[in-house]
Amino acid sequence: MKFTLSWLKDHLETDASLDEICTRLTAIGLEVEHIDDKAAFRPFVIAKVLTAEKHPQADKLKVLMVDTGAGQPVQVVCGAPNARAGLIGAFAAPGAYVPGIDVTLSVGTIRGVESRGMMCSERELQISDSHDGIIDLPADAPVGSSFAAYAGLDDPIIEINLTPNRPDCTSIHGIARDLAASGIGMLKTRPAPTFPTDGKTPVEVRLDLGAQAHLCPGFALRLVRGVKNGPSPAWMQKRLLAIGLRPINALVDITNYMTFDMGRPMHVFDAAKVKGHLTVRRAAEGETILALDQRTYTLTPNTVVIADENGLESIGGVMGGEHSGCDETTTEVLIESALWDPMNIARTGRSLGIITDARYRFERGVDPAYMVPGLDRTTELVLELCGGTPAEAYIVQGPKTDAKTIDFPVSEVKRLTGLEVGAEESVAILRGLGFGVSNGADDGRFSVTVPSWRPDVDGKADLVEEVMRIHGVDHIRPVPLARDVSVNTRILTPLQIRTRLAKRALAARGMLEAVTWSFIPKAQATLFGGGAPALALSNPIAADMSDMRPSLLPGLLTAAQRNADKGYGDVAIFEVSGTYENDRPEGQRRVAGGIRRGTAGLAGAGRAWSNARSGGGKPVDVYDAKADALAVLEACGVPMANVQIEAGAPAWFHPGRSGTIKYGPKITLGVFGEFHPKTLEALDVSGALAGFEVFVDALPEPKKKATRTKPALELSPFQAVKRDFAFVVDRTVEAAAIVKAASGADRKLVTGVTVFDVFEGASLGEAKKSVAVEVVIQPADRTLTDEDFETLTAKIVANVTKTTGGVLRG
Repeated sequence: MKFTLSWLKDHLETDASLDEICTRLTAIGLEVEHIDDKAAFRPFVIAKVLTAEKHPQADKLKVLMVDTGAGQPVQVVCGAPNARAGLIGAFAAPGAYVPGIDVTLSVGTIRGVESRGMMCSERELQISDSHDGIIDLPADAPVGSSFAAYAGLDDPIIEINLTPNRPDCTSIHGIARDLAASGIGMLKTRPAPTFPTDGKTPVEVRLDLGAQAHLCPGFALRLVRGVKNGPSPAWMQKRLLAIGLRPINALVDITNYMTFDMGRPMHVFDAAKVKGHLTVRRAAEGETILALDQRTYTLTPNTVVIADENGLESIGGVMGGEHSGCDETTTEVLIESALWDPMNIARTGRSLGIITDARYRFERGVDPAYMVPGLDRTTELVLELCGGTPAEAYIVQGPKTDAKTIDFPVSEVKRLTGLEVGAEESVAILRGLGFGVSNGADDGRFSVTVPSWRPDVDGKADLVEEVMRIHGVDHIRPVPLARDVSVNTRILTPLQIRTRLAKRALAARGMLEAVTWSFIPKAQATLFGGGAPALALSNPIAADMSDMRPSLLPGLLTAAQRNADKGYGDVAIFEVSGTYENDRPEGQRRVAGGIRRGTAGLAGAGRAWSNARSGGGKPVDVYDAKADALAVLEACGVPMANVQIEAGAPAWFHPGRSGTIKYGPKITLGVFGEFHPKTLEALDVSGALAGFEVFVDALPEPKKKATRTKPALELSPFQAVKRDFAFVVDRTVEAAAIVKAASGADRKLVTGVTVFDVFEGASLGEAKKSVAVEVVIQPADRTLTDEDFETLTAKIVANVTKTTGGVLRG
């Protein structure tokens, strides 16, 4: 919403400065987005050409001596054909920025003659496109004074960000009302228009909307004969140009002016082009109209139109038709002031893709009580600017609705905002905003009548908001919330906590969270163990989204392929969401699933056996998926000492490159692995792909600690020590068994065991392999001696030998 300062002062009597007005606008909820204070025009002054001599070196140039009002004449070289002695125009001194040519002036020499400034054309000052010559002002223009002030170019433009719930402030009058209520001035009230009428408007209006009369609750029409249409006056054109509207002619400019001045969109028909009476009705299917924007629109019965015997003349409340538009030949005009249903206007504008100032206001809700007064004010402007004789208005008015009345206890202001605002001030604020307030009872309760221009006010909380914003939101003192004794109680369920922990753990591992559809094609559901009739959707949104997903992996795999098709082949994505085993509540599971594709694994990060030969950048494999799944379990607090890895997984994984994670012999915590080639082929997916699923709802609850308490974090003051061991074991022995045995040698001192190398060769013997592990030893209460390390080393070797049969590699 844009307006100029002088336009605002037509409605607001105030001595406040531009800064004060803009600060107050933002404070009362009408946020100022931009201020154009016209500073660019300040350097230009009115100057008089004293002499104009031919340039000695150029036929088309003249050397001017210019009186700028500063005492000493200034020499200027000028090429304008109308430059002459005695001309009064706009002068720019060196250092001034000329917006039309995007140049900051300096003292220059043109064909050997010094020039100290320039006389400007209208295009150079962006007043118009005229550049035939320099500006030529009347003889009484005050030399030496500000050209911007003289020409009315110093009027600042204010732009506010208007929220949809404030239709009253789509008018400059409404903005002035808010400012006046806040104490920054006094609202000006214009006398009701009075003018004699001659006869009745011969064109009648019929509302043919059947049971949906609410689509057009009212319609007012007036004929004005003998108008003389032409350009609107300069003051109106300047205001319309300032807010970005192109002046067209007086009749059209008046309707645009009313739209912003009073928030009342109007429309004018050329009466000579209207045949018969007007009918407000729904459009027929496929009916078309050539609108004022020179575009043809195809309408549906959802669109409300104004039609005559010729056909459609206007899209009601959105845009008029080209056929009945006013031009310079118009001598009789029909002025329309109607009411339209906001929801229908919004739907019509969106469906047709039309954005107009009228739609902007009608879809928010215009003041229904101003329909007829708006017609009278528009008629007054037409008579003032175009002349003519008005007829009596033809008015179709639906049943009037009673004004809303709200029981308002003033104590609500204190209760809801914490502000100490007295009853007298609250009443004064509401009355200043146009609310009717009855005298209050002794208990501080008032009966408040909501004005017709405030459809957003429905209850006492809305009245409190009005008092609060005018009194000043900045007066609200920040108060911390009272500490509740129950703040330490658990609010989130264990499943919700684990969902968060799983997401954080996977994000920390460089994976990006994805959100995929909960329903997938039946073929994919069947491939991943689903496809039961009970999980088929009765009304799917698409044919290829027919079944509830039994797994997160199909959606993640296809998402990874879409990225690959767009050139992003190395992706790592995860999702923590629901899967569906049956149609009962207990059949919905919470699962953390992830996919890595291409080289988006963790190769090259840290000391790991898989990095020994790859050098980083290797394709993802089963071990990347395994590491992700174990990271989720560890983040969720699962005791990792009790976690077991078994070979093999569901059929969609590669049988030799997959595994199942269990907690004890019976509880399955998750699955991981590289995908079976047939699975990838069925999904039309390619590339190196590995993934996992962890069943978050199956994770065991951590055991509650005994009464012993310990600090949240215990740090040892002693340096950790790392020792490497290489064990030769049978090829069938799992590395996890070695890790578990080494960890169990002394759980107080051994805090970590990592496999960093696996070697197989003839030197080790047939069916043998070497597994090297790094053991982290962290003393807690003293520095370990050599004897301590020798004892611990012996325990580790003995435990591994006993558990796996391995021997320390020589």
